[in-house]
Amino acid sequence: MSGRFSLGVVGYGEVGRIFTAGLGPQVDWTGAWDIRFADPAACDEPLAHAAGRGVEACDGVAALCAKATLIISAVTASNTLAVAREVAAHIRPGSFFLDLNSASPGTKREAAALIDAAGGHYVEAGVMTSVPPYGIRVPM
Repeated sequence: MSGRFSLGVVGYGEVGRIFTAGLGPQVDWTGAWDIRFADPAACDEPLAHAAGRGVEACDGVAALCAKATLIISAVTASNTLAVAREVAAHIRPGSFFLDLNSASPGTKREAAALIDAAGGHYVEAGVMTSVPPYGIRVPM
C-alpha cells in the first residue's frame, strides 16, 4: 500500500493497541472493534483507552469495514475464522485484510478464501516473535 489509508483493527487488546498506535500517524482514520466493547462488564477500560488515543470504537465489524481500507485481525487463534467470516460479509472490494493470528495453515486458507471471494485482498502474516518489544517493526 502506498500513501495514506484508513486502518481498522479487529481485536483491541495488546497487539491491536500497538498497531493502532504505531500506524496512527500514517493513516487518515483509525478504528477498532473488540467484543469487549459490547460487554457492559468489560467495556469501560478499552473504550476509554481508544477514546484517549483518537481511535474510533466501532459498534461492530460492519461499521469498521465501512471505513477501513486496511483491516488487521489481531484476535486469538480460535477466533480467526469467525472474524474472517464476519469481515468477508462487510469488506469493501479492494480493501486489505492482514491476518496476524497464529491459526493453523488450514484455517488461514479458509480465511483467505472468504476474504478473496468477497473482493478483498487477504495477507497472511506469520509474526515471528513477541510484538511488544518491537511494536509495528515486529518481524513477520
